[in-house]
Amino acid sequence: MAVDPWLFGGLCFRFRDQNPEVVVEGLPISSRTGSRAQTAMAAVAADPAAAAAEAAAEDGEPKREEMPGLDEQWNQVENGESGRERPLRAGESWFLVEQRWYKQWEVYVQGGDQDASTFPGCINNAELFEDQINYCLKEGLMEGEDYVLLPAAAWHYLVSWYGLEHGQPPIERKVIELYNIPKVEVYPVKLVLVQHSNSDSVLTAQFSLADSVDLVLRTAREQFLVDPQEDTRLWVKNSEGCLDRLCNTHVTLLDAALESGQLVIMETRNKDGSWPSTQLRVMSNMTDEDEDYQGQPGICGLTNLGNTCFMNSALQCLSNVPQLTEYFLDNRYLEELNFRNPLGMRGELAEAYADLVKQTWSGCHRSVVPNLFKNKVGHFASQFLGYQQHDSQELLSFLLDGLHEDLNRVKKKEYVELCDAGGRPDQEVAQEAWQNHKRRNDSVIVDTFHGLFKSTLVCPDCGNVSVTFDPFCYLSVPLPVYYKRVLEVFFVPMDPRRKPEQHRVVVPKKGNISDLCVALSKHTGIAADKMIVADVFSHRFYKLYQLEDPLSAILDRDDIFVYEVSGRIEPIEGSKDDIVVPVYLRERTPIQDYNNTYYGLILFGHPLLVSVPQDRLSWEGLYNILLYRLSRYVTKPTSDEEDDGEEKGEGDSSDEEQKDQMPGPSTRDTSQDSEREQSESSSGATKTCPFFTHNGFRTTHWPPKQRRKQLFTLQTVNSNGTSDRTTSPEEVDTQPYIAMDWEPEMKRRYYNEVEAEGYVKHECVGYALKKAPVQLQECIELFTTVETLEKENPWYCSSCKQHQLATKKLDLWMLPEILIIHLKRFSFSKLSNEKLDTLVHFPIRDLDFSEFVIKPQNESAPELYKYDLIAVSNHYGGVHDGHYTTFACNKDSGQWHYFDDNSVSPVNENQIQSKAAYVLFYQRQDVVRRQSQPGSSSVSASPASGSTASPEFMDVN
Repeated sequence: MAVDPWLFGGLCFRFRDQNPEVVVEGLPISSRTGSRAQTAMAAVAADPAAAAAEAAAEDGEPKREEMPGLDEQWNQVENGESGRERPLRAGESWFLVEQRWYKQWEVYVQGGDQDASTFPGCINNAELFEDQINYCLKEGLMEGEDYVLLPAAAWHYLVSWYGLEHGQPPIERKVIELYNIPKVEVYPVKLVLVQHSNSDSVLTAQFSLADSVDLVLRTAREQFLVDPQEDTRLWVKNSEGCLDRLCNTHVTLLDAALESGQLVIMETRNKDGSWPSTQLRVMSNMTDEDEDYQGQPGICGLTNLGNTCFMNSALQCLSNVPQLTEYFLDNRYLEELNFRNPLGMRGELAEAYADLVKQTWSGCHRSVVPNLFKNKVGHFASQFLGYQQHDSQELLSFLLDGLHEDLNRVKKKEYVELCDAGGRPDQEVAQEAWQNHKRRNDSVIVDTFHGLFKSTLVCPDCGNVSVTFDPFCYLSVPLPVYYKRVLEVFFVPMDPRRKPEQHRVVVPKKGNISDLCVALSKHTGIAADKMIVADVFSHRFYKLYQLEDPLSAILDRDDIFVYEVSGRIEPIEGSKDDIVVPVYLRERTPIQDYNNTYYGLILFGHPLLVSVPQDRLSWEGLYNILLYRLSRYVTKPTSDEEDDGEEKGEGDSSDEEQKDQMPGPSTRDTSQDSEREQSESSSGATKTCPFFTHNGFRTTHWPPKQRRKQLFTLQTVNSNGTSDRTTSPEEVDTQPYIAMDWEPEMKRRYYNEVEAEGYVKHECVGYALKKAPVQLQECIELFTTVETLEKENPWYCSSCKQHQLATKKLDLWMLPEILIIHLKRFSFSKLSNEKLDTLVHFPIRDLDFSEFVIKPQNESAPELYKYDLIAVSNHYGGVHDGHYTTFACNKDSGQWHYFDDNSVSPVNENQIQSKAAYVLFYQRQDVVRRQSQPGSSSVSASPASGSTASPEFMDVN
């Protein structure tokens, strides 16, 4: 007779033709062991549960728990905290049990006896699987029809009492929240995993939506046998066919929006530190000859992408901070990436920096192209977009702040109220301030670069004192201010026989133009009130300075000409002083305009300021004066040459007749001028300047048509010399500018360009300007000096209840492992921008801060206050241009190298100090010391020697 099998424990009884066949752990026991089978049958008839437990124990299985009473079973499985009535909670595990088996169990326990005919046997979920090999769940199963759901505790009770069909896996499912509603995830997500480097290796893995992406990554690493030391990351193919990075591996598959059937690609980092995926989007970092290159890790240049030397310099400095670089090389950053910090960059900046560090320290590159990092910086900081020159210190500030927020271990920042000392001890207030800082800011950047200031503000009115402690990431220290500056100028004497002279004069930094004239007067012997200062640019007067104008308006790059004059530019009515006339030189040149040719005028040479006596204030007089002033480099034509230049029909007029005609062209009716003057006078029009009225000097050009040919013609022009000026009444009171217009042939014959451009150097130009060298400790002393707040940045006094220009003092309380010192070489104001090229002497080793730290010191640990130099960012050039490079000490070899974009070369320690030093990186000596480095101790550069200087050049402080 054939009956349904009884399943329990590891035994499966089937009765075929009265001959029992026993299968233990999937292995059948033949009828030849009939005595054993009969014994088992008898045991089952007596007590099914006890027989199952005993059989399992005989076959080596763990002995099951003693089965409680039926009522207790029902209560533990159906009711209470462990039963089916338990509410769903996200993250918990629930188990599927085949509906028919569970109904049989209900009949068994509700029947009230342990009759063998209703005993359900071991749990069998075979009807829920597609096959008995892979045990994939059938599609479309319905709760209540095909299966029931049990919480973990109830499931484990049933398994401990009845067992599970041999070979079948438990059907465990997670509870997830969908739109804040808990739900058992019966059908998990099936992901197709593939290796980036081997598209043939494909596998399908099953995950819960509540699983983390990190589990997917670990599963892929295990299945594809990736070495534990190798870096990997995941990409997912989205619905549009594009690949997206799964950056945050700590989120769930639900948060990452992963769905069944999606392709997930695991990428393994190349040995050279790059990723295979990046090589498809950027130019290769390696040339053919570099493929087998193996160099010293960290000795790697960075390609200049176009004015990105500032970025390269900052990155090389930061890359040579040992503990920070090792943090990224050891992948410790992966566990601390903060993807949800609203102040951060979603971890992308930290990942981009990590990739760059791994490439530069792989030892596989002579140089790396940092364009991916550059693009990431520009994406999050628009001021660094494009390819303009920027400040390496500004980029460092952004980068340190961005890395900190991307790696901040504080996932949710709490509100912290800043408290004043209120008379409490400094130690207490400082500890409170640091703890408050760490409650919101905790990262490798804080661990490495952050220190603590003490800030003391004193109200000038009531004497109220405010003491706070504030964290800092770097020290921006001022350089001693020089109260004098050196200007190079060209002095143009009135004597035409003397060439212009180049002078170097020392003037007050905050002085006026009159101070420049006084200083130059000492060199030339010309009275200061006989000088006019002008900025000459592109053959024209860019600016004519007044005596009261500030010297800060003159930039170091400006071409400054100082002219000797015998009068002033501004004509004064009734004054008999000479009039100073600005004069330009122009050459007539042919210019092609479509099909027609016309003549244009271009400026050349240096412009002049010419003193003209009022009694010679005529075109004829000005012409002769200019011939005299230019006599050093302009040859006056002979009478024969003048006769050759006469135009036909123009030689009959006498000189007296020509002189009478000089006020204007022969076509002009002078009576009309007289009538217009009378009309202007009667109508109240502005009275004309004497310059325009004497000798009829109101015409716009000279000579008139009926005139013997001259070397040049004269023309009134605008201040730029670009266009002829009209003589409308609105313009007669403005400053006249005169142009000397030359025909090309006349200029070639009579104008000596070489002589015109010639000048001599005054002996002062050869003086060696000596500036007293500055020690770094002096800059730190200035940093801690009491200062008064500026009007633009007052302090609100809580006692006075108003803003005050309080005195402020900063002191150092706690120093970081890596101390960054920014030398404030650049000065920006409304009137001028300048760079201080002062030589600052800074020690290579043993920079001692013990005298500057006001916190009670640990006398037994002097290394807590001593630092060694590890990197320097250099800036060469001026305020608006320049070039950045880096000196850095390799953490592995202890050797110093010079990084100049792509180029890297070893250097000695005595080459590190220079006027270009801009940002200094120091490592505290209690930090793990780098390997001992060869070479001598720090060498201080001696002041530049030179010829003996005049007293005024010995010291410009």
